[in-house]
Amino acid sequence: MPRTRASAPAEQPKTEDKKTLTPAERPTKTFILPASPSADARLLSLPNPQSGELRRYFFCPQRGLYEFTVVGAPSHQARSILFTPSARESNSQTDDAPATPPSSISKSADLLVATPIDPIFFLIPLLFASPKAGQTLFQPLDDIIDSNDDLPPQFRNVLYDEKFRRTLLARAEAICDTVEAGDEKMIRFNESKLLKELIAKSERMAAQGLPVSLEERFIRQALAAPLLSVKREDASTSQKLNENDGETNKPNESSDSPSTTATTTTPSVSTPAGESTPASQPPGEEITSDDTIARLLRISTALSFMKESYIPTDLCSRIDELLAAPESPLDLKPVTDRLKELVELRSKALASRNMSDFTLKRGLDDEEVESRAEKKRKKDEEEKKAKASESRGIRDLKKVNTTGMKKMSDFFGKAAAKKKA
Repeated sequence: MPRTRASAPAEQPKTEDKKTLTPAERPTKTFILPASPSADARLLSLPNPQSGELRRYFFCPQRGLYEFTVVGAPSHQARSILFTPSARESNSQTDDAPATPPSSISKSADLLVATPIDPIFFLIPLLFASPKAGQTLFQPLDDIIDSNDDLPPQFRNVLYDEKFRRTLLARAEAICDTVEAGDEKMIRFNESKLLKELIAKSERMAAQGLPVSLEERFIRQALAAPLLSVKREDASTSQKLNENDGETNKPNESSDSPSTTATTTTPSVSTPAGESTPASQPPGEEITSDDTIARLLRISTALSFMKESYIPTDLCSRIDELLAAPESPLDLKPVTDRLKELVELRSKALASRNMSDFTLKRGLDDEEVESRAEKKRKKDEEEKKAKASESRGIRDLKKVNTTGMKKMSDFFGKAAAKKKA
């Protein structure tokens, strides 16, 4: 039989190696840690000072404790993070060095930024004792820690860390009375010293300036004076009087100085006789005219933030009692009186409006404004989602000019009746 040559295998087309970005296998979280931490720094699960729930913190014996603040984009604006190795790592890679991790994409663009937190807030739940328990004696810090058997192991390791011990004792002395007993220092929790420490922190926050959102909501809006509603008859009368005054002063305009002319032509709205209405103030004047009240309100806002975020609930009520006492180191009575006065002025301004004049719009409460803004935001989100789900063909069809064209339903209507011959 003749020999046949085996057919050569068909050549496979060459495919180029394409670098693809693979998503992370598990949901990842992006942490922004402080620069150059020590070798002993680590992530720990510690009890939250306010609620007692375990949360993640960053601990460095040399730098201290850090909490994580989430910085994320709004829900209606989708964001992602691309992780790629730096050029220095790829160039310096050798055969013996471990392989550089490939590029990947994180679906969530939230950043967990490590921000310093005072260790004093972790010590308050340990040092604060209820008066019913009778624990008002001076004790070493180690005995106080050992008396709490339910402490998490990682939190106990932080309290007993040798490098962090000096910082911990210094912060404990800031809110405790101390007594020297031989070579050991004994402490006892003092509520008054805690209040002074919180007030000092609040004053520093107020001096540095509150964030813009807090300043606008809790300071400017709280101290904003209400605007008056003026009757149309009174406004027209005052306007005519001002016009007449202007006509009589016309011959003397050339001889008057610029300052005199500006004074005579400035319109003024007087309060009608028989009506008690609050005086209107230009926006922002109530803050610049009395900086003391604004400063006290900033301190009170910062103090409220710390109480709601880091202080146990049962201790917050005790702090409020100390603030209201006559011997309190911070007198908030001017702020309280001013806020009550503004509430009364707002109620009088609403009551003084003429209900028969339908040209005046009803004043909106803060809750109504927030609800309207929330509805508008949800509507915008739904519109953006609907636009994102539309295909390109549908978007192009919407741009077509259909004037003069028949509708599709016209082609599927009943046929016209045939005429009989």
